[in-house]
This record gives sequence, structure tokens and C-alpha cells, in this order.
Amino acid sequence: MYASHIGIRRGNCATLLKPLGSGGFELFGTPGYMIGENIAVRIKDGAREFFVWKQQRLEATPERNAELAAFSDEVSRELLPHA
Repeated sequence: MYASHIGIRRGNCATLLKPLGSGGFELFGTPGYMIGENIAVRIKDGAREFFVWKQQRLEATPERNAELAAFSDEVSRELLPHA
């Protein structure tokens, strides 16, 4: 989908990484929850949050949010540069 980026997926979560000239990576966008084969974005609709891709949406339940947070933490810890 993005020829100059690397996609990483674990379970229902995914993110895109942009290679850096120094040999590392940086996030391209933010990690998201998968709807089908697409990385959905999180939106707030009133008091509720959803993961949305086009006309499809999933409620951002505590379990889904925890799965995404754990994935994001792992990507940051293992693949991104640290100061």
C-alpha cells in the first residue's frame, strides 16, 4: 500500500514505519486498530469512541484500547530511536 513505508501488524493492531537515513525508523501516523485489512482511526462521537474506516466502525472498548496501547508501547520500545 505504501511503497516507502514498512507495515507492522500484531493481532488486531498495526502501524506504518518510515525508514530513516540513519538506519532507524519513525512512526508514519499513529498506530491503529484494524478493520478488515485497513488501519482505522479513533474518533470520538459524543461520549463514546470508535475505530473507523470509511463507513465501518468498531467501538473502542477498554479491551481494544488496552490491546492498542500495549502494541504502541512495544513498537516504541523495540523499534523507535530513544534519546
